[in-house]
Amino acid sequence: MATLIQSGPAEHEVSLSGPGAQTTGSPAERFTSREPEAFEVPSSRDEVWRFSPVDRLRPFFEVFEPDGVIQADNTVPDGAHVDVVEPSSTAAFGRALEPADRVSALAMANATRGLHVRVDANAELSEPIVLVRKGISGRSYGHHVVEVGANARATLVLDHVGEIQIAANMEIVVGEGAQLSIVAINDCEPGSIQLSSYAAMVGRDATYRHINVSLGGDIVRIVPTVRFSGRGGRAELLGLSFAGPGQHFETRLFVDHGEPDCSSDVLYKNALEGENARTVWIGDVRIRPEATGTQTFELNRNLVLTDGARTDSVPNLEIETGEILRAGHASASGRFDDLQLFYLQSRGIPADEARRLVVRGFFAEVVNRIGVPQVQDRLLAAIEDELMRAGT
Repeated sequence: MATLIQSGPAEHEVSLSGPGAQTTGSPAERFTSREPEAFEVPSSRDEVWRFSPVDRLRPFFEVFEPDGVIQADNTVPDGAHVDVVEPSSTAAFGRALEPADRVSALAMANATRGLHVRVDANAELSEPIVLVRKGISGRSYGHHVVEVGANARATLVLDHVGEIQIAANMEIVVGEGAQLSIVAINDCEPGSIQLSSYAAMVGRDATYRHINVSLGGDIVRIVPTVRFSGRGGRAELLGLSFAGPGQHFETRLFVDHGEPDCSSDVLYKNALEGENARTVWIGDVRIRPEATGTQTFELNRNLVLTDGARTDSVPNLEIETGEILRAGHASASGRFDDLQLFYLQSRGIPADEARRLVVRGFFAEVVNRIGVPQVQDRLLAAIEDELMRAGT
């Protein structure tokens, strides 16, 4: 039987204090450190790892000798720059990221090579920056730094393919009035494991969009965090995943509102089919006392297509000031909408095709907001392939 877990208040309902962690306190008090040994070796009893397949991840919980071979292919338009650097040599190193788990801290301490992506102030890139990383073999650490100058406009596409075993961080600093969209595609081969943290610092009147897509690999665990460094910042976090048999796709996001008049919008949708398919979504939002005028909403929807799959969804919202404009969250997990299927079949559409239409419609809200046509087309094709393989 499929196991469905639905957590959090109903849609549009506001909680003044979220459920909080069982072993580390509330999300607002979460522990961070750059020292790996400040974190205990993870176990299934730890709040931040309790949904993760820790037994399969143990090689990443201690220092390893990187031996990964990864092929790189970069497309860099005018106004942008991509260099391979020692991460700690960049001035922005550590500005956006304070690791919240042992793996992130190990990657920060042990990555000797990473990318430094820069977008010039006032530049408006005509095409996306595209970074393709094809894994060949071995395990790797990564730590990348992205800096977007004031009033610039840019899109960055990260495309992970091949066989990858990696623990990585990406720090993102978005300058005043700038706009940055990051599309991270995780479409690796079976056997791949990706453990990645994305930490963004969003400047005054800046806009940051992070779109995470998980389709391939055995385990993908993503930790996106957002903080604001000035009034009027905006953040949008979107996610889409389609987990098949034995795949584990997990997202643990944290949006920290500590400046006035900022907004955040979170939308994640997951579909699951096959034995032991698993998705996990944890959404933590904190509104600090000084964050007056905040607007925030987070939404997670999960569609279970077959027996033997499991999804977990836990939204947390902590509000420390009464002077906000809007705050809420919603979460729901379930199967097909029988009324939709009945309507389509009553119009002469065969059952299998009707089910595929429902799934495509389920994902369309996220796909249509990506804003990069070539990425949208690729994702729609990948979703169709997944549905055909599942016989849905």
